[in-house]
Formats: sequence, structure tokens, C-alpha cells
Amino acid sequence: MEEIKGILEFMVEIEKLKSVSRQTKPVGLSRYENSAEHSWHVCLSALMLKDYANETIDITRVMKMLLIHDLGEIDAGDTIIYSSETNENKLKEQNCIARLFKSLPNTISDEYIQLWVEFEKGESSDAIFAKAIDRVPPLLHNIHGDGHSWKKHNISKDKVLTFNGERISKGSEKLWHELEVQLEEAVESGLLK
Repeated sequence: MEEIKGILEFMVEIEKLKSVSRQTKPVGLSRYENSAEHSWHVCLSALMLKDYANETIDITRVMKMLLIHDLGEIDAGDTIIYSSETNENKLKEQNCIARLFKSLPNTISDEYIQLWVEFEKGESSDAIFAKAIDRVPPLLHNIHGDGHSWKKHNISKDKVLTFNGERISKGSEKLWHELEVQLEEAVESGLLK
């Protein structure tokens, strides 16, 4: 069946996400995380933190967004979040998404492209929460990993607090409150300046 063939082609192509290195190292490891690991981590994080969303969310839609939101990195690569939201990078990701989903049946392709666009816009309660959760693992990696990517990229305390505070509190004020406490402890211990 042609539809199944297209889905299998998609499944093989997205394997490439496992080769995209991110900017943070998993807690306790010396190697960098790959984007596929990040997708798993943010989905499980969303599931655990769903009850702390500011607004009512559909966790299935949130998890779908989180599973597909970084697929564009297959062609665009990963850049540190504090400088990655450029028009050029977003265009590369958008073109990759269009290329990847082309092999899928239209009903599947349309749904997932719409979810990717919804995540990127970050306006619906599901997308706002997904974008908030997307920020959590990299913060934890740095807090529990000697601030490795903050130091490597010379990221300031103000940038970390402002960018993440804005994004995370919009999706979950309770989550941001706890993370802010941990970030302030990271500042006091010299991990973040």
C-alpha cells in the first residue's frame, strides 16, 4: 500500500534526528544530547507537569507538538536557543518540515504541519505550554551540569532569567516559580553569572 510505504520512508528519514547534537549535555554524561533524546525528554516532562499548566490543555496535542517541533533540525541543525530564533534558521526548519511530511498521506501530513506551525506561533494554550516545557530540560542540564552550555556560550544570568521566565511563566507560573528558585541558587553557586 502506497500510504504505508510513505510512512515507512518518513520513519527512516526522521532517524536522522538522532544524529543532531544539541547544545547541552544530559545530566551526569560528558557527551552532548541529541535532538531525538530531547524530544523524548520534553514529552515525558509535559506528561509529568500537565497539571501545572496555567490554562486547560490537551496533553495529547502538546505531546504531538513536542515530538515534531524539532524535526526541522534534521536540515537546519541545532543552535543555542538564545540565538536560534532567526528568520534564516526558521526558514530552514520550515523547508525541512515540508520536505519530511511530503511522503506522508495528506490527512496525516496536514495535521502535523498544522501542529508544527501552531507550536512555532506559540499562541494557543497547547502551544504555550509546549514551548514552556521545551525550555525545562536544557535548564536542568545546566543547573545539574556545572552550567556547561551557559559558560561555553557566555550566556548571562539576565538572558537566562528573562528569556526563560517569559516563556515558562506564560505556560506555567508554578513551574517557573520553582525553576526561578533553582536558577537563583545556580547564580549563588557561580554556575550562572
